Amino acid sequence: MSTLVAILALAALALLFGALLGYSAIRFKVDGDPLIDKIDEILPQTQCGQCGYPGCKPYAEAILNGELINKCPPGGEQGIIALAELLGRDVISLDEELEEKKQPTVVFIREADCIGCTKCIQACPVDAILGSAKMMHTILIDECTGCDLCIPPCPVDCIDIVPLPITSQNWKPPQPNDLIPVKLLP
Repeated sequence: MSTLVAILALAALALLFGALLGYSAIRFKVDGDPLIDKIDEILPQTQCGQCGYPGCKPYAEAILNGELINKCPPGGEQGIIALAELLGRDVISLDEELEEKKQPTVVFIREADCIGCTKCIQACPVDAILGSAKMMHTILIDECTGCDLCIPPCPVDCIDIVPLPITSQNWKPPQPNDLIPVKLLP
């Protein structure tokens, strides 16, 4: 009889402590490091993978673990400055391997060759491709980041990389490093 009482007492204690642990796990749950969310908010959310990570959130986690803050071409210099301010790190220039192209590019779909397979639409991280199955697709130039992730899945190779057309919205004056030195006459 005393063995049965001991077993019941242990079972009751186990249930009590289990309920306390379950309540504590729900009540005091930490969703993760809030700094990761702040870093992720600064990143451009293109999920293009140019940084070497499958998306912006994994890159944010890597930055918090010591990765350099200069691996995001779509974020550019403004993103690097914002990350440096948030994390108290030095501002560094964009990684040379990922250096922003002198001439920004977008992709162009040759409509006559497009078979409407939707593989490019599925690969586009920013939904810059408009079209549907078995119909021709086109690129929304204002949305395209030039990440070129839509090119490899295309089975008919109908996507070309073209320079971004210069408009009044994206024109920038030449920078001193872009100017050609002029030799003055004596």
